[in-house]
Amino acid sequence: MTPLSKLIGPLDGEDRQPLYQQLQRALRAAIDKNILAPDDALPAERDLAEDFEVSRITVRKALDGLVGEGLLTRRHGAGTFVAGRVEKNFSMLTSFSEDMTARGRTPHSEWLRRAEGAVTPEESLTLGLSPGTRVYRFHRIRFADGAPMSLEYATVPAFALPGVSAVEDSLYAALERSGHRPKRALQRLRAVLFTKQQAELLQAQEKDAGLLVERRGFLADGRPVEFSQSFYRGDTYDFVAELGESN
Repeated sequence: MTPLSKLIGPLDGEDRQPLYQQLQRALRAAIDKNILAPDDALPAERDLAEDFEVSRITVRKALDGLVGEGLLTRRHGAGTFVAGRVEKNFSMLTSFSEDMTARGRTPHSEWLRRAEGAVTPEESLTLGLSPGTRVYRFHRIRFADGAPMSLEYATVPAFALPGVSAVEDSLYAALERSGHRPKRALQRLRAVLFTKQQAELLQAQEKDAGLLVERRGFLADGRPVEFSQSFYRGDTYDFVAELGESN
């Protein structure tokens, strides 16, 4: 395999920019130019250190920054890879965890809030619930292979779950266990710009482009069972749908 330094050039010892930033810049350019393609594996840190004649600490700091930007991902026991864009089939009713697992990625969540409360006016209108109805709210950051992918805010009527602790990593798995997994859903997709708080949580920049997906899930009998708003990083997610000719 051709050393990366031969493909993207060596670091400049006379450049006043720190070496780890030079390495980040070089790797970022290689990704932009598709020299490093999505899902390509990077050489081991010790090999990168030898190739670019820097310390492993410098390499680790450079890679940490690119992982934080979402350009690289770390897979436990496998190494560091160029992040691939995820394609989400907009016509399939699947959960984030199911989507990531199907693509060979490891999903996990970081909880921002899990709480029970009375339905708000907006939730009441969206879910068709009477004022005072109890609901569970689940707010979290969704990750794939350690990289933040989306912010998810979900509201579920209390009848659908035994309690907020019933949801571990997958909301749909918990709903399925209780016999209340949605059978159909209505979804709306629109472009948004991240607020400062959203950008910080997703390791992005304020006013970066994002995608907002609003979903209302329904049981077979027509009762609404889920209202969710998911903010996806625009640089990591593509939504696709299969269309047929109308009759």
